Amino acid sequence: MAKTRFKGVLVPAVTPFDDKLDIDTALFVKTCKWLLAQGATGLAVFGTTSEANSLSISERKRALEALIEAGIDPSLLLPGTGCSALPDTVELTKHAVSLGCGGVLMLPPFYYKPVSVDGLYAFYSEVIERVGSADLGLWLYHIPQMTGVAIPHDLIEMLIKRYPDTVLGIKDSSGDWPNTEAMLTRFPGFGIFPSSEGVLVKAMRLGASGCITASGNINAAGIRSLVDHWQAPDADERQKPVAMVRDVFSKFPLIPAAKAVLAHKLGQPGLAKVRPPLSQLTSEQTTDLLGKLDAAGLAFAPAAF
Repeated sequence: MAKTRFKGVLVPAVTPFDDKLDIDTALFVKTCKWLLAQGATGLAVFGTTSEANSLSISERKRALEALIEAGIDPSLLLPGTGCSALPDTVELTKHAVSLGCGGVLMLPPFYYKPVSVDGLYAFYSEVIERVGSADLGLWLYHIPQMTGVAIPHDLIEMLIKRYPDTVLGIKDSSGDWPNTEAMLTRFPGFGIFPSSEGVLVKAMRLGASGCITASGNINAAGIRSLVDHWQAPDADERQKPVAMVRDVFSKFPLIPAAKAVLAHKLGQPGLAKVRPPLSQLTSEQTTDLLGKLDAAGLAFAPAAF
């Protein structure tokens, strides 16, 4: 299957857990299908919001298989495969490619630091060579506040020069607009996704592909509408309510917040569960968040769930 040149709004879907804190696969499938029905153009499963680094290699593989077995088009899937250990990254990446996934989203190896650009280049190139598939579409994942390891622009240049048909883009979760802007300027045609829809219109005017955002879990329809109309004369006005929802949401711990909202709005209490060391929102926090989102005008369509 051909790799996907992802565009639009990709949602890093939350991972539901049962009472034993195992993945609730049936609810995971149902949630992912619902997100696509809400307007997500793809699913960046097993990213940060999916609690990927609280999941084992085998759990990720089984859950990814379950999505495809349930009829989700693998070309819409951009699973996270980046781990600290090279063999784990290769294993997850080979698995995703074998299933026909449209691409993979790959963190840098994040335990040892500081590391050099050459060291990071060696890691990514080793993964690409070991996977050894023309069907691999690799998207870099820059989230230095979590990993402590940045994706320098010189690394991007080295990788796309050596692997122009494999290294297709990046998710910039730094929250650093000057960094996003500099990448958009330096790498025209590279698939660049900021992680906040709060900067979506100005990013797309500079050539961004869309956004990959945690709040897509709760506002996929609103963000998709903005993606579809970013060139409209009233795009800046359309940006405001979407940014307002994001602003409210970002004042709470993002993963527990996304899960709390979905659990409440969709009538699925299991969606609120998180794996330690994360903690669920308290009932008071949840009430506060829901009230502020309602005041911000968040539209929700639970009926299709």
